[in-house]
Amino acid sequence: MFNELSEKLENFFSKLRSRGKLTEHEVQSALREVRRILLEADVNLKVAKTFLKNVEQRAVGEEVIRSVTPAQQVIKILHDEMRKLLGANWSQLNRSKEPPSVYLLVGLQGSGKTTTAGKLGLYLKKRGMRPILAACDLQRPAAIDQLEKVGKQGGLEVVSRVAKTPLEVALAAKERARAEGWDTLIVDTAGRLHIDQALMQELTEIKEALHPAEVLFVADGMSGQDAVNSASAFSEQLGITGVILTKLEGDARGGAALSIREVTGQPIRFIGIGEKLEALEEFHPARMADRILGLGDIVTLVEKAQETIKQEEALKLAQKLKKAQFDLEDFLNQIKQLSKMGPLENLLQMIPGAGKMFRGIQLDPKEIKRVEAMILSMTPQERRQPNILNGSRRRRIAAGSGTTVQDLNRLMNQFEQIKKMMKRMSGMGKRMPKGFGPLLG
Repeated sequence: MFNELSEKLENFFSKLRSRGKLTEHEVQSALREVRRILLEADVNLKVAKTFLKNVEQRAVGEEVIRSVTPAQQVIKILHDEMRKLLGANWSQLNRSKEPPSVYLLVGLQGSGKTTTAGKLGLYLKKRGMRPILAACDLQRPAAIDQLEKVGKQGGLEVVSRVAKTPLEVALAAKERARAEGWDTLIVDTAGRLHIDQALMQELTEIKEALHPAEVLFVADGMSGQDAVNSASAFSEQLGITGVILTKLEGDARGGAALSIREVTGQPIRFIGIGEKLEALEEFHPARMADRILGLGDIVTLVEKAQETIKQEEALKLAQKLKKAQFDLEDFLNQIKQLSKMGPLENLLQMIPGAGKMFRGIQLDPKEIKRVEAMILSMTPQERRQPNILNGSRRRRIAAGSGTTVQDLNRLMNQFEQIKKMMKRMSGMGKRMPKGFGPLLG
C-alpha cells in the first residue's frame, strides 16, 4: 500500500538528514522535491500547493533554521501536516435513533461497491450488530447474483428480487429489516461508467426515502484523481458523509487518499485492502500518515493479530522467541497466520523500518502449500535445527516435496528474514501498552 510514495519519501528523508544545518533556501529546495513526489503520486495539484504552503510557513521559521536537528524538525512538520491533510481521528459510523440504521453505498461502476457491501456487513456483524443487505443495483445483470454470493460467504441475509425498481427494493428491504429486527441495512446501489443525471436522480430518490445514517461513497483507490473528481461530484450533488477507498492492496500511488478529504470535506471511513471479506480496515489518519512516512503502524498490526491469533498461541510463540527457539514448524504456522492478516508487504509496512528492510518479500497464498510440502519433507530434527541442512539433505527434501533445491534455498532465506522480523516484533512488544505485548512476543 503506497509503497512507491513511501519509498520516495524515505529516500528524501535520508538525503535531508545528511545535510546537517539547513538554510532557508535549502528548506525551500527540499519542499520543491516533496512537491514533485506528491504530484508523481497523483495528489491533487491544489491540495499539494496548500499542503506545502502550510509546511513552508512552519519550516522556514527560526525554530527550524536554528534547530540542532533541522532535518528532523522539517520531517516532523511534514508528518504533522500530513496528519491534518488526512483528517481527524477515525470515529464510529453514525447510527439512527430508531433501527435500522441505513448505510447507502454509492459510486461509479467498477469501484467495488458490491464487495464492499459484504465487507462492511461482516465488519459490523463481528461487532455485535445485525446487518442485512439490499440488492438495489438493477442495472448490472450480475450485480444481484454477486451480492447474494458475497452475502452467503459472510453469512449475511440479502434482500433481492422483491420489486422492479431500485427504490421499491430499498423500501421493501427497510420494511423487512424493521419487521424482523435487523438493526442495520446496507444498500448496494447501481453505478455508471460516468456521472449522469439519471443515476443521480435514482440515488436521490433512494436517499430521500430511506433517510440513511450514512451515505458512503465507494471509490477505486487505484484510479487516483478520477476517484477524487467523482467523489467531489457525488458530494456536491448527493451529499455524501464519508468515503471508502477500495483496491489499496496493490501499490496505489496514494493521490486519492491524500486528496479526497481535502477536496470533499468528508472523511475516509474505511479502506479495502484485499479481495477477502475480512479485508476492510478502519481508516485512522494518524496511523496512515505514519505508514506513508515509513514510521510504521504497530497499533493496527496488533489489532489484526488480536483478531486472527489466539492468545495462548501468541504466548507460546513469545516464549520460544525469548529462548531463540523459533524453528521451521513455527515458521510454517506463522506464515499461515500471517496469510489471514492480509498481504505480508502491507504488514511489514506497519513495523517501523521493516518495510524498507523486507521490501519485495511477498506471500502468495498459492505458495503456502509448496512451503508446507518442503517443511513436511524434513525430519523433525531438520525442522528444529535448520542449520544442519547440507547439500545432500536439501536435494532429498526438494525431491520429496516436488520442488527444486533453488526453491528450498529461497525458503531458507525467507525463514531467516522472518526470524529477524519476529525478533524485532518481540522487542517492540516489550514497549507496547499492557495487554499488547504478548501478541508481539
